[in-house]
Amino acid sequence: MSLRVRFAPAPTGRLHVGSARTALFNWLLARKAGGSLVLRIEDTDRERSAEAHTAAILDGLDWLGLDWDEGPLFQSHGLARQADDARRLLKEGSAYRDFTTPEQLRAALGRRGNAGARRVPRALAEELGEAEAECRALAGEPCTIRFRVPEGETVWDDLVHGTLRFANADIEDLVLLRSDGSPTYNMAVVSDDADQRITHVIRGDDHVSNTPKQILLYRALGRPVPVFTHLPMILGPDGRRLSKRQGATAVQAYRERGILAEALVNFIALLGWNPGDERELMERSELVEAFSLERVQRKSAVFDVEKLEWLNGRYLARLGALQLLPAVASRLEAAGREEREERLVALIDLLKVRARTVEELADMAGPYVEEGAIDYEPDAVAKHWAKEPAAVLERLKLLRARLATTAWDTPSLEEATRAAAAQLDVGAGKLIHPLRVAVTGRMHSPGIFDVLFLLGKERSLGRVEDALRRLRELSARVS
Repeated sequence: MSLRVRFAPAPTGRLHVGSARTALFNWLLARKAGGSLVLRIEDTDRERSAEAHTAAILDGLDWLGLDWDEGPLFQSHGLARQADDARRLLKEGSAYRDFTTPEQLRAALGRRGNAGARRVPRALAEELGEAEAECRALAGEPCTIRFRVPEGETVWDDLVHGTLRFANADIEDLVLLRSDGSPTYNMAVVSDDADQRITHVIRGDDHVSNTPKQILLYRALGRPVPVFTHLPMILGPDGRRLSKRQGATAVQAYRERGILAEALVNFIALLGWNPGDERELMERSELVEAFSLERVQRKSAVFDVEKLEWLNGRYLARLGALQLLPAVASRLEAAGREEREERLVALIDLLKVRARTVEELADMAGPYVEEGAIDYEPDAVAKHWAKEPAAVLERLKLLRARLATTAWDTPSLEEATRAAAAQLDVGAGKLIHPLRVAVTGRMHSPGIFDVLFLLGKERSLGRVEDALRRLRELSARVS
C-alpha cells in the first residue's frame, strides 16, 4: 500500500503555527514519498466547532501552499460508521455497557478506594451481568459503551522517540460511545483512520497519551496499526510553552504583518527538523528532497521571531520590486499615503534589502512618499542635531545653497556635499547624517544620495527648509 498521511485539525480556531508545522511535515512526507495527504476536519466538538474556523484553516493552508489530495473530509459525516465500529466491539466482547452515573461512580470509588480505580466501571458492569445490561439497554435506559482494556502492555516504535511502552493497567476502560450515542474522540479517530487507510500518523507530542488507546482499538477491530510519529513541542525563547507574544498565533496574522508564505514555510520546517547540513534558506523543492522523519529531533523546538523576520528579509531581498508593489501600495494607501507606481517601484527596490517584513518595508517607505512635513525620530534628532544645533544649522544652510544649484543626479549630489564639507573643514559625515535626518526623519536610510535623487529636487530641498526651521527653534532654546 502506498503511503497515506492525514492532517486532521479541529475547527475550533484558526490555523496556528504548531498545527501548520504538523500539516507541513505531513505534506513534505507525502510529496517526498509520492503518497497521498488526506485533509480531515475533526468537527465533532459541536459547541466549539464553527464553519468560519474551517474556512480560516483552509485559507491558511492555501496561503502556505500546502495542498491536499483528498478532502476536506468531515469527521461528523462518519458518525454512523464510528458508532457501528463501537457496537461491533461490544458484540465481540471487547467492550461493555456502563449504566453508572457520575455520582454512582464517585460513590463506588469511595467505597473501593484507589486500588483498581481504573477498572471500577468494569467491576460494576460485571456485577450487573450482561443479560440485565441487555434488558436495560432495550428498555431505552441511557448508558455508555466502554472499551475493555486487555492486560499486558502496549508497545510501538515511534519514528521520533523510539520504542515507547505503556502498561495497560494504567489505561482506563475508555468510553467509546457516550450515553447519547455519539462517538468519543479516540473511537472516531481510529474508525476514520482505518476507513481512510492511513498508513502514517504524524502529530504533536501532546497526543502521545492517546496513542496506546488507539493502538488497542486498531487491534481489537482487526485493522492495520499505522506508523506513529510524535513531533516535539514548540517552545518560546524562554523555554516555556509558546505564547501569543512569542509567536503562538494564526498564520494569517503573519501574513498581515508582511511575512511571506515561502519564508514561513521555510522557518517552520526547521522547527524540530534539519536537513543534515548548515542550510537555512531552502526552497520548497529542496525541503521536499531533503525531508525525512528520521531527522526530526526529540528535543523541543524554539520559536524565534527574530530569526523568522531575518529569514523573511532574505526572501524579500530576492523578490523583484514589482512582486512586492501590491502589498506595499495597499499598506501605504491604508495609511493615507499614495505615490506614483514608477517612483514606488524604485523606492521598493532601494529599501527592500533593509526590510524584514512587508509591513516594515511599507513603514520605511512612508517618509519618502509623504507630501507634507515629516516626523523626526527623537533618537536621530538627539544624536545628529541637538548636540550642536547652531553649527548643524549653518552647515545645512550652506549645503542647501549648493544643492539648489547642483544637477540632480547621484554623482553630482555627492560631489556637492563633499565640497561643502571641505569648505566647512569638517568630515563629510557632519553633513550627511544631519541631512539624512532632514530628508527622511530617520537615523538610518539607504545611501543618502540615492535617497535625494529618488525624492527629487523640490521635495528634498523643501524638507531641508523644514529642517532649518526646526533647527532654528532648537538653537534658540539652547541659547
